[in-house]
Amino acid sequence: MKHLPLMLAITILACIQLPLVNASHHEDTGLQAVIAGEHRSETNKARDIYRRPYETLRFLGITNNMTVIENWPGGGWYTEILAPYLKDSGQLIAATYDRNPDSQKSWMKRYNQNFDDKFVAHPENYGNIKVVGLLPSANPELAPAGSVDAVLDFRNAHNWIKADADSMIMAWYKALKPGGIVGLVDHRMDDDKEYNPDSGYVHEKQIIAAMTRHGFVLEARSDLNRNPKDTKDHPRGVWTLPPTLTLKEQDREKYLAIGESDRMVLKFVKQ
Repeated sequence: MKHLPLMLAITILACIQLPLVNASHHEDTGLQAVIAGEHRSETNKARDIYRRPYETLRFLGITNNMTVIENWPGGGWYTEILAPYLKDSGQLIAATYDRNPDSQKSWMKRYNQNFDDKFVAHPENYGNIKVVGLLPSANPELAPAGSVDAVLDFRNAHNWIKADADSMIMAWYKALKPGGIVGLVDHRMDDDKEYNPDSGYVHEKQIIAAMTRHGFVLEARSDLNRNPKDTKDHPRGVWTLPPTLTLKEQDREKYLAIGESDRMVLKFVKQ
């Protein structure tokens, strides 16, 4: 009889129906196929070991039926994955650099044109990407209010955090549905090191403070893109490392051995 409590506990546990495993734990073969696709350049594929796009997008909860804003896509490294992934069942909105001829800078115009030529002009591969120009200080409308499932921002926060972060984040908040996601990846400065706005690195706490100030809640963070080899004290900041390698041949092998920067991956939710 002394074993009765244990036996009773086992019986009770056996009667409890455990929750089903969340679908996000299953493999997304569609996303895997896009990442392995021939439309991606070998140069871009070579960076997967640092950026881990499959694991990162899965961690952030991105699925192919979502409406997704890609914030400042730049050269389109992630667009090359997101656009074909969302092409049939979802919608990609590219919030590119400023498109107003009266305010855009020449480099913005060049990036935007390259983006249009590579992606927008080829709907057969990338679907019908909606394009909006994003200049934070102009209080932009990225999409109809409450219509977007997720905003993705890859390696841009170190720029907007020192500029007009508030208007940028408020534009995201307005566009997102309740429960909508912001997935953010950027070069991470160690908490015990001083912030240098010219280094390209930023503290996680800076991003979290800015996001929570405007109604977002940090739901999760990940070390998926962590690089312990990155000492973050390079002479030309993060751009010393690949792929930029600003110092060219100087200490090239040293920086190639380090690899791309140590990066935070943060997932915020609109309440």
